[in-house]
Order: sequence, then structure tokens, then C-alpha cells
Amino acid sequence: MSLTPRIDGDRLLGRLDAFAGIGATPAGGVNRQAFSVEDRRARRLLAELALERGFTVFQDGIANLFIRREGTDATLPPLLIGSHLDSQPTGGRFDGALGTLCAFEVLEALEDAQAETRMPVEVVAWANEEGSRFAPGVMGSMAFTGADAATWKSVVGADGALLAAELDATITALPEAALRPTGIPISGYIELHIEQGPSLEKEQLPIGVVTAVQGTRWLEVTTQGTAGHAGTTDLAYRRDPMVAAIAAIHRLQTTIMPLDSSARLTVGRIAARPGSINAIPQSVAFTVDIRHPLAEQLDVIETEVRQVCAAEAEAQHCTAMIKRSFDMPGAAFSPDMVNLVEEAVNSLGLPHKQMISGAFHDALFLARVAPAAMIFVPCRDGLSHNEAEYVEPDDAVIGACVLLRTAIMAASPR
Repeated sequence: MSLTPRIDGDRLLGRLDAFAGIGATPAGGVNRQAFSVEDRRARRLLAELALERGFTVFQDGIANLFIRREGTDATLPPLLIGSHLDSQPTGGRFDGALGTLCAFEVLEALEDAQAETRMPVEVVAWANEEGSRFAPGVMGSMAFTGADAATWKSVVGADGALLAAELDATITALPEAALRPTGIPISGYIELHIEQGPSLEKEQLPIGVVTAVQGTRWLEVTTQGTAGHAGTTDLAYRRDPMVAAIAAIHRLQTTIMPLDSSARLTVGRIAARPGSINAIPQSVAFTVDIRHPLAEQLDVIETEVRQVCAAEAEAQHCTAMIKRSFDMPGAAFSPDMVNLVEEAVNSLGLPHKQMISGAFHDALFLARVAPAAMIFVPCRDGLSHNEAEYVEPDDAVIGACVLLRTAIMAASPR
């Protein structure tokens, strides 16, 4: 007779500590970039833990790692649960790893209780979610859902490494994991993740039920003027692209987000050429990251960015060129899967709220091929992609409990 599956909190927290030691930084964070030696060590540890429990381990051609526990109906596609193991160069110990290790704890809890599920349940550790070493990010989930991974083989990483060589070395380093095709039918996908924002902590809520992921669009703006001497060029004769760029950025920051609480606009990079302290720049280039849950609003925001940049450039007798460099449509999660998460949360008597993810995750792509949902847990001060990233132990265990209950319901539908 099977027992009621229960999360072993001490085991989960111990695993989080063990994986945080792989690529640990002096400041308490993690440097475990995709397809690196540290990434391979983390994959190996997870595979060894899985094999010790009698689970089956697979990988595919983009190095997504799968751990399978069989269900009672071999004709059903598996339910996937998981996240990623790679990190930013100065990343935190919970981003990605928490979701992956909570998913593995779910598998172990099911096995401990000898509990049956109709569907097979598979833990997945997606490859190169972060994109910090090799661009683009979310490679593994994009390839799984239909992107042509062959187009990335010639990508050269930030450290000069060739993706094709590092990917091959990563796959070869884990011969115990049998190769299978990239992309298989699945019944659904559930991902637990830290919020990467402050709202849950500030509202003292242990769980966020994620209903959608907002869309992201990146623009590259270049204002072009005329280089000149800083000391001898009167105001009347200046064509200063820096003035145009600053004016445009200021206008956008005072209109886009203040007028729409769902909108996000960030200028994360700016560079002047020739970049001399005593010269008016010839050109100024800056990036604009815009985000919104609604695709039509992304179009509206982009139009405003283009109009404002053009107007401020004209005011300085300059020109503005804008190129769209990245466009990631958002996605709404399956209402049925979201309802399962909410049912699990309610069954545990946990306060929570529905929310939209401001960052994109692997779940964004899985939602395009199967019912998907996400569970958020709080992180201290909302910090992520930061060595100070922290999740309270109780919140990590609570998140795993919600994931377990949701997975049981999803893998054994009524």
C-alpha cells in the first residue's frame, strides 16, 4: 500500500547546499555557466542521484537532461517538471536550481511513498537558460519546442569558446544518459522558480500563481550627429547626439511606465563614439528593453520609442536609427493548469496571489506546445542574477509542497 507522498525538507535543503557548492563564488553566489565544466559537474551529480533511486536518465542533442519515473499508463506522454541548472557569471544559488531540485524532490517523494501516477513524471534541467555564455538564452526549451539548434552551432561564447565543441563535450561527459530526440510529446509542464522581484516578500505571501509571461522586445537606437571640439564649437553649431539621446531617454522614462503599470522600459547600455572627453560625439548608441503582457501594447510602446527618438534627434539637428534586435512574444498559461496550481495552494491553506512573470522562462516556450504553469516563491529584497540572491528555507520547502500536489493532480487526472 502506498503512503501519502511528502516533501523531505531537510533532504531538499541539503541538495540546494550541495549544488550551490558547484561553481561557488567567494561572495556566496554561483558561477555555473552553460556547457562549462561546472555545468557538467552539476548535471553529473543530478544524474547520479537519479540513477541511485532507480530512475531513468536521458539527454537530447542540445543537452537538456531528463529524469523519468514511470507511470501506470505507458501510452501517456510524460508530465514535465523542472527548470535549469546554469547560472549567470555572478549568479545566485536559487535561480533555476531551486526549481530543478524541487522537481527532483517531488520525484523522490513519490518514490519514497511508492505512489503511482497515471502519467510518467519527468524532471527536466533545461540547457542554457541564462544565455550568459552563449546567446541566445533559453536554448534548451526553444530547441525542445521546435527551434533549429543547428543554427547555433557556430556561436562563439563570451569566453571565445565554440558552442558546438562545448555542447559535444557536455553530452559526451554523461554517457549514462541515453540520447533521445530533441522534442517529444508531453502532457504538460510545471516550473517552480524564484519570483526575481520583491512583491511576494513585501506582501508576505509564500506563493505566486503565475498566469502568464509578458512579452519582451529589444531595440538598438543610434543617434548620429557631428563630432566637434568641446571647447571651440558654439551651441548654435552643435549637432550633439548625446543631447538627443539623453532627452529621448528622459521623455520615455517619464511617460511609458508612469502611465501604464504593466509596462517596463529599461535602457541598459549606452556608448558614445569616439568616446573622447573633449569631443562632441559623432554618434551615441543605446539599448531599449521594453516589456508588456499584451503584444499590441508592445507595438504601441515601440512606436512611441521611435517617435520620441526621432523628434529629439531632429531637435538637435541629428538623425536617429532604430533596429529591433529581439522579439519574444509573451504567453498566457493554460487556465486548467493554473487552476491545478491554485487548487494545490488552497488545499495547503496558503495565502497567495495570481501574477504575471516579468522575466521570460523556459515555461514560456513549453506553453506553446502543452498546458503549462509556473509557481513563484519569494526571494529576499527581490534580488536575482546577484550573488546575494536568497530564499528562506521555509519558502523553498513550501514551494516544493505546492509543486508536489500540483504534479500529483496533473499526472493522475480525474
